[in-house]
Amino acid sequence: MAVTRARLADEVAETAGIPHGKADVVVDTVFETIKEALKSGTEVEIRGFGSFRLRNRKERLTRNPRTGAPVLVPPKRVPFFRPGKAMRQRVNSGVSGPGPAPSPSPQRES
Repeated sequence: MAVTRARLADEVAETAGIPHGKADVVVDTVFETIKEALKSGTEVEIRGFGSFRLRNRKERLTRNPRTGAPVLVPPKRVPFFRPGKAMRQRVNSGVSGPGPAPSPSPQRES
């Protein structure tokens, strides 16, 4: 199940002991602040969580898959999130090494 903005607001309300309406304002303010900072070209760094910044994509020539006609994709800025060290460690705690999960053992026929 995905964590939604509403669920984040519920968690803030419960943890901070504030009404849900105020928690909604807090969550919205955090997201709006991040968006506005990125829009102005400022990097957002949240210690222990990660950083948000913009990456510049160059103009490039691609092809329309249906017609095969060349299409010029204009340059653009795209948001990029880089998790902090504490976040990476927390996400990876309890993970047993790299690689795919082991396949199930073959079952014997009786």
